[in-house]
Amino acid sequence: MNKFYLLASLCVFIGLANHALAQDFSPYEEAIPGSDQQIEMVPIEGGTFLMGSPREESGREEDEGPQKKVRVNPFWMAQYEVTWQEYDLFVEEKLDDVTSPAEEGEVAIQADAVSLPTPPYIDMSFGMGRDGFPAINMTQYAAVMYAKWLTAETGHFYRLPTEAEWEYACRAGSQSAYSYGEDPEELDKYAWYEDNSTEKYHKIGMKEPNAFELYDIHGNVAEWTMDQYKANYFDSLEGEEAENPWFRPDELYPRSVRGGSWQDDPSALRCAARRGSKSRWKQRDPQLPKSLWWLTDASFVGFRLVRPKNPPSKEEIEKYWLEAIEDI
Repeated sequence: MNKFYLLASLCVFIGLANHALAQDFSPYEEAIPGSDQQIEMVPIEGGTFLMGSPREESGREEDEGPQKKVRVNPFWMAQYEVTWQEYDLFVEEKLDDVTSPAEEGEVAIQADAVSLPTPPYIDMSFGMGRDGFPAINMTQYAAVMYAKWLTAETGHFYRLPTEAEWEYACRAGSQSAYSYGEDPEELDKYAWYEDNSTEKYHKIGMKEPNAFELYDIHGNVAEWTMDQYKANYFDSLEGEEAENPWFRPDELYPRSVRGGSWQDDPSALRCAARRGSKSRWKQRDPQLPKSLWWLTDASFVGFRLVRPKNPPSKEEIEKYWLEAIEDI
């Protein structure tokens, strides 16, 4: 049953469904209804960390500082990057059912301006593999809409991580260039990147995880965040300790991706390394106007999801969906 594209609204069990798990902040598997797919989620306690990189860090770029104390609230994060099997459930969703009206204890999320993705016009895996491989070549908008679709399917509020949440999760309590330490020679144990990828991405979970049990947080595919990319990100943070920062997208380019990919050198896989999207990621898109959903030239970009431990209110959720997709 399609619980995403409603003719009027989406009905999701945000309040009650989240309340039960909010009391038990443990790892869990989110089964995607109507399929044999599940997304493994790991809990990440909130806290304060020093975001960005020190000036002496090898490979550092100017957009990684000056370092700033940042606080993030607790959240679950997907243990793996979203795979093709998980993403194709969204792409292939059929508009043949309508969700039942809201019942007692449910929260309705308006979604009348949202549609399902258009079919891809080429094999978006580019022949690199689909079974167990990360989904790629979707726009940030498409990644946000997948999170909204999954929210409707499961009743749990999923979204992309903010840049701050992503870096906090990547560091896993460390302050080193990589989650495991400073030495790029050790990267082979943890990541697929330029030197070992044989010019393609690889199945998820083949390398060692970081201390939070997150796999492929370095490399394999770079990961969308929910932020507008700002070169002056750190100068824009307010207060001595910024709390849950999010720079809402207000223009199409650039949007922020993190983590580096199979085609990058080690410096791009550092915890603090940042990258903004570019229009040339759609350079070979034959459509006019170019697709809202698909990239033709970003086989290095995918995503993973987060779920706040303490879900926002119905009004905040609706505002998030509206703001997250503005200026596409």
